[in-house]
Amino acid sequence: MADAKKTVAKVASTADPKKNSGHFWLNLGIIIVCMIISHSIFYLVFGADSNFRDAAHHEPANMMGTIRQGGWVVPILMGTLLVCLAFVVERGLTIFRSRGKMGNAEFIRKVQHHLGNKNVQAAIAECDKQSGSVGNVMKAGLIKYGEMTTNTELDTDQKIAAIKKEIEETTSLELPILEKNLVFLSTISSAATLLGLFGTVLGMLSAFSAMAEAGAPDANKLAAGISEALVNTALGIGTSFIAVIAYNFYTTIIDNITYGIDESGFTLEQTFLANYK
Repeated sequence: MADAKKTVAKVASTADPKKNSGHFWLNLGIIIVCMIISHSIFYLVFGADSNFRDAAHHEPANMMGTIRQGGWVVPILMGTLLVCLAFVVERGLTIFRSRGKMGNAEFIRKVQHHLGNKNVQAAIAECDKQSGSVGNVMKAGLIKYGEMTTNTELDTDQKIAAIKKEIEETTSLELPILEKNLVFLSTISSAATLLGLFGTVLGMLSAFSAMAEAGAPDANKLAAGISEALVNTALGIGTSFIAVIAYNFYTTIIDNITYGIDESGFTLEQTFLANYK
């Protein structure tokens, strides 16, 4: 019973409003820090005199100077890229840890073996070794499983329903941990491209306006303006590409974990039905 209370308390803590509020401010802090870093790099590093041929910073001498000429949208895109990379790393650390130290098939096979021998404590020990989301959910189900083996008040169907309910409740608290912050990657995958196109349009408008004021077409200025404008497109598409790949990769891993949780729940139900009819 003490183990059951400990497990429930551990999982339920993820739904604590104060903790969720802390996550919000932490995420906001990450975004602000990334934007400050990107603007500092844009104006101080890319805007250095060595990156331009003239003192007025109108003629870039290298790629960093060209990026500096991309306009005020570029540092926002750079900040978006840093935010994307930050959450790619953060989600990677969380999701890879949630996969556990053992494959789902091997883990479930070992649990089945122990349950076949009616050794629930050994099966729970395997969950501790697995140390992942599947192991956490299986452990909660096994604790309820052990309680049901000594329960004399409920019939078999009611006991199986109790085990199934325990697994479902633990799963509903475990999965949000995996999916948290993926919304940043899904949003960036769309918003970065649109923001890059917005910066490109602004750059093109500026280039053609300069040509109109000059009164005569200037191929060099037009080419320079277009190259500067396309910096926004390149940053937007590159950031979107990273976000899309990371989002799809992580959701695939989460789907595999979810499948493992479903399989483990089914295993517990069928094993209990076979051993305690």
